[in-house]
Amino acid sequence: MPKGLYPRSLIIIIAPMVLLQCVVTVVFMERHWALVTERLSQGVVQDIAAVVDLIELDRSAGDLDAILDIAQRRLDLNIALLPAGELPPPAPKPFFNILDGILSEELTRQIGRPFWIDTVGNSKIVEIRIRLDEGILRVFAPRNSAYASNTHIFLIWMVGTSLVLLIIAVLFLRNQIRPIQTLAAAAEDFGRGKPMPPEFRPRGASEVRQASVAFIQMRDRIERQIEQRTRMLNGVSHDLRTVLTRFRLQLALLGEGEDQDALNSDIDEMQRMLEGYLAFAKGEAGEDVAEIDLEPLMERYQAEAELKGRKLSFEITGDTRVTVRPDAFTRMISNLVANAIRHGTTVQMTLNHDFRWLSIAIEDDGPGIAAEQREAVFKPFVRLDPARNLDAGGTGLGLAIARDVARAHGGDILLSDSALGGLRALIRIPA
Repeated sequence: MPKGLYPRSLIIIIAPMVLLQCVVTVVFMERHWALVTERLSQGVVQDIAAVVDLIELDRSAGDLDAILDIAQRRLDLNIALLPAGELPPPAPKPFFNILDGILSEELTRQIGRPFWIDTVGNSKIVEIRIRLDEGILRVFAPRNSAYASNTHIFLIWMVGTSLVLLIIAVLFLRNQIRPIQTLAAAAEDFGRGKPMPPEFRPRGASEVRQASVAFIQMRDRIERQIEQRTRMLNGVSHDLRTVLTRFRLQLALLGEGEDQDALNSDIDEMQRMLEGYLAFAKGEAGEDVAEIDLEPLMERYQAEAELKGRKLSFEITGDTRVTVRPDAFTRMISNLVANAIRHGTTVQMTLNHDFRWLSIAIEDDGPGIAAEQREAVFKPFVRLDPARNLDAGGTGLGLAIARDVARAHGGDILLSDSALGGLRALIRIPA
């Protein structure tokens, strides 16, 4: 069964129509067509039987010519009496022709003499030969006199009207399905941070309009909530940074000393933790989507790895251009790459971009993460001191931020064992 609503709706319409036509056709063929053909064949054979009886009653040549002339003028039968001899060999039977069977049955029942018929030859004439004592009686009868030849008109009308109704149904269904497809596309674009298309508006059936209006209201509420949260976080960030700046100024006025170095280190740690908290809470939700090139980004990570004495290689398959939220996307990749570089010496990245998905695999040769802990590390503030964590010595938000960004793009991050012996982080987001 198809999964789409449009093809399923078409099946709901087409299947009963085809079934009904099959039933009507079978009933028509069994009842009407066969019955009419049988009655017509009976009439033709009755006329031939009457001619045969007249020939056998009066065998004079003059009366025979008169009988044949009457059959030609009154019965529309072209009859000739051929010399005695053998009947032609049986003609091949047609694959689907009830005339051959019905006509043979009537000739056997009404005349009861050896006969030969040809219903396959000339399409407008049926040839019948009957062995008599006087010779071979050859009869040319019009096909439409023994066969319901206008049946195709009924079939043409039935199929033609069905096609017209089907075309109307297809056009109507397409107009009804299009608003649902537009709503689904708008919801997907909104989930991926793209602006709503300007042509989107509630239309279609009342239920679809109601769903569209509810979606628009939900989008407006979410955007207002995001805007309020962004303003609040900006205010909190400004206030906290102001306090930290005052701390730095006061320490600078105190002069140099070991205590001052320790306090500066604490302030730097507080600054870093504050940035991590705000980044996690903000989630880059208000950023607009844009197109970026993956290759320069990978080359930058490769250069950073070389500066730290690590080896990073990458391979890109497919289009290098992707449409994402650039800052959030870069932060997600940077978190995972920095994590791999910190805990491994060799990092391998494989990027595959097709028409549906963007897949990024980051593998390293570090100590890895136990299978039972791979979901826990994505929770905020979770740190794995004995093994590895992006924010070792920090807040434990790196992997949580990375997964949050991936899911904001409609995808996810999965952890597994790497072929290099360490951890493999797989990012999959819709293309």
